Amino acid sequence: MIRECLPFGSALLLASLAPISAAWAQAAPTPQVTPEQFPMQSPVGAPSAPATPDRMPSPMACSSDPVDLPPELSAWNKRQPLLAARDTRSLTGATLTIGKAIEGGLRPAAEMRYAQKPEKPGGSASFGGLYTFAVAEKGSYRVALGSAAWVDVVRAGAKKGDGTVMKSTGHGHGPDCSGIRKMVDFTLQPGTYLVQLSGSAAARLPLLVARLP
Repeated sequence: MIRECLPFGSALLLASLAPISAAWAQAAPTPQVTPEQFPMQSPVGAPSAPATPDRMPSPMACSSDPVDLPPELSAWNKRQPLLAARDTRSLTGATLTIGKAIEGGLRPAAEMRYAQKPEKPGGSASFGGLYTFAVAEKGSYRVALGSAAWVDVVRAGAKKGDGTVMKSTGHGHGPDCSGIRKMVDFTLQPGTYLVQLSGSAAARLPLLVARLP
């Protein structure tokens, strides 16, 4: 032992200091590092504090009261159910009245036989449908939809397959909180037309054909 190698006086000095050293060691606690001192560290086994996400603007809250709509869209909240046709031979019960909204019931895409191939027919799990309507006066007409879907307006031809796909003249969305997801405008002459719907993710689709002022 080291004590045996020290002179007698040094051994006595160490013996006298030993109790003091032991008492100091008990009185002085070992300093602890806490996460508050070093925010980038965490104790072993403790989860790191989650990062605070950037503040995102809250979506606009919509009142439960119907919003004011322009006169041509005023029937939007008075929809009546109407099942779409799956082909041009079953259009008798799928007639739209201009200015009156419907809660459209669509068909599975696999059942559809369109008059003209839609530009975006949608996948096998989507829904579509056909409706017909008559135009008595030349003018601008708007097709309003309550959810995402592709819409074509086709003018009926003299023979089967002769229908003409009309070119749209404008696109937009309805007033905020109105429930109108999409609006497409067309300039139409008097005649009989089809509304071809395709690519809808849901089997229900609010729909309105309106004449613009």
